[in-house]
Amino acid sequence: MTDQLSAIVGSFNIIPHLTALVFAYVLAFPIGWDREKSERSAGLRTFPLVAIASCGFIQATETLIHGNPEATARIVEGLITGMGFIGGGAILVVKSSVRGTATAASLWATGAIGTAVGLGAYDIAVVLSVMTFLTLRLMTNFKEPDELETKTD
Repeated sequence: MTDQLSAIVGSFNIIPHLTALVFAYVLAFPIGWDREKSERSAGLRTFPLVAIASCGFIQATETLIHGNPEATARIVEGLITGMGFIGGGAILVVKSSVRGTATAASLWATGAIGTAVGLGAYDIAVVLSVMTFLTLRLMTNFKEPDELETKTD
């Protein structure tokens, strides 16, 4: 039993995984900050957690998939489906309007950020993070004034 425990502890390589998780967290933080600042339904806690969970699922399955592209595709497919489910929970239909679509889309993008980091595609993760943040910040200027007052998206 002691030999098995020593073998498990000896195989820990936590620094690369911790680095990736921190990177995913840092890339998702500005998006969460923007949503929190705008008093949206998901914010500072939700977005970084989505990114690190997506990254963590990719990293946790590395030993199972052993570089098999088909297995990796299945994991990513599951993450995409799961992010769609979480995003669907952020969308509300109220009378004749639909609210929460920007939150749902940004949650989905944040899942993609974490997935990209987990797969080692740091450049794609940075571009996704910047584009998502800029879209949320700059596109509010194009919304009608009455849409900005409701703050439910």
